[in-house]
Amino acid sequence: MLKSVGNEGLPSETSKLTVLAVTTITTFMTPFMISAVNLALPAIQAEFRLDAVMLSWIANAYLLAAGVFMVPAGRFADMFGKRRVFLAGILVFALFSACLGWAGSILSLLIYRTFQGIGAAMIMTTGIAIISDVFPPSERGQAIGINVAAVYIGLSTGPFAGGILTGAFGWRSIFLVIAVFGIVCFVMSLLRIGDDRQKTAGGSMDIAGSLLYGASLITGMYGLTVLPSAGGIGLLITGAIFLGMFVRHELKTPCPVMELRLFSRNRVFAFSSLAALINYGATFAVSFLLSLYLQYVKGMTPQSAGIVLVCQPVVQALLSPLAGRLSDRVEPLLIASAGMSLSAAGLALLIFLDAHTPTAYIVFSLFVLGIGFALFSSPNMNAIMSSVEKQYFGLASGTVSTMRLIGQMLSMAIATLIFSVQIGKGGVGSARQGEFLDAVSMAFMVFAVLCAVGIWFSMKRGALRA
Repeated sequence: MLKSVGNEGLPSETSKLTVLAVTTITTFMTPFMISAVNLALPAIQAEFRLDAVMLSWIANAYLLAAGVFMVPAGRFADMFGKRRVFLAGILVFALFSACLGWAGSILSLLIYRTFQGIGAAMIMTTGIAIISDVFPPSERGQAIGINVAAVYIGLSTGPFAGGILTGAFGWRSIFLVIAVFGIVCFVMSLLRIGDDRQKTAGGSMDIAGSLLYGASLITGMYGLTVLPSAGGIGLLITGAIFLGMFVRHELKTPCPVMELRLFSRNRVFAFSSLAALINYGATFAVSFLLSLYLQYVKGMTPQSAGIVLVCQPVVQALLSPLAGRLSDRVEPLLIASAGMSLSAAGLALLIFLDAHTPTAYIVFSLFVLGIGFALFSSPNMNAIMSSVEKQYFGLASGTVSTMRLIGQMLSMAIATLIFSVQIGKGGVGSARQGEFLDAVSMAFMVFAVLCAVGIWFSMKRGALRA
């Protein structure tokens, strides 16, 4: 059992269980918010009269902001203290969640979503690091396992709760509920998480590297959403140039914002991280696409669509701890590669959706996808964390979070690009059901192929236990 006693290096009155509770609740908030908002998208589209591309930017704005600020937030935490950055992140996230509940235009909604993403980046970067500080190695794995389970619980309850809140109180209620969660977590953190300024690394902030990193993400991801136009191609080329400049700068600077040398000298770490990027890139947009499909094509209410979508994260929440424990005994690459294969199979099943597809078929496909993601996620994380020395735990954890967010952005960018090509500027709805179904099938086809490529990276990472 986890003992409620102070940890050396933090004030003695700090309760480890309180720290775990606070970080777990904040970990729960972000996936809950993402999956709940997916159910509210048709309601938001109806209120602001959005086209398909603009609708996808409700998710993209949040993910892009979180991805851009994830790496600099980690460096700030090393310099000024994890608690300070964690508290600031909760406050920003809660404040702009409340603002989203009162957004009067699509412009203000996207601005608030951007700042909400910045707050989420600060929370996600510091949460696991705070747990690692507070819990000794003998208890750390159990604590991190509980924290990771909160991600899947958030994904599980988000569609169901989002559907109920949207149907009963409107889409704005989702953000107001999240704001209340955030305020409670902020007060608990302020009172119960000790100051860690004495543990900070100091040094200087790599501003140039942070700007190059952000510029490469913004131009690259925005370029994907406006393809196949000439402007989109130009933005992709610009993003690639910024990325090259970022890599060159990080390899030369004495205080890099991201230690890239670890990728070149650690094959297990590099290939496992790439496998995580591909897996999230192939699976994140599933709930976005199926939420629209179930409501526009199948005519379901937000509540009913939420009940259908909840089966995948429930399976993930149940099986992920078991898969992680199994990877302590069996080579992680075998379990993770099997999980990637099942994910590809689940995505392939969804290619054949049409207006008459039985709900049971959709549930079965999500069940297969959930098993695959559970078998992949925990063993892959185990491989990443076990492949690096202790002094790189923070970097490894931050890299996984960054890969997750970039993968999520890539997944939404692919869906947005396909919507742009297949549907254009028209709105998603029953009047354009044929074009919408073609776009959904094409998206799942691309995701299935992407996941199949991920199997190769997963298998070729090399054995963790030689």
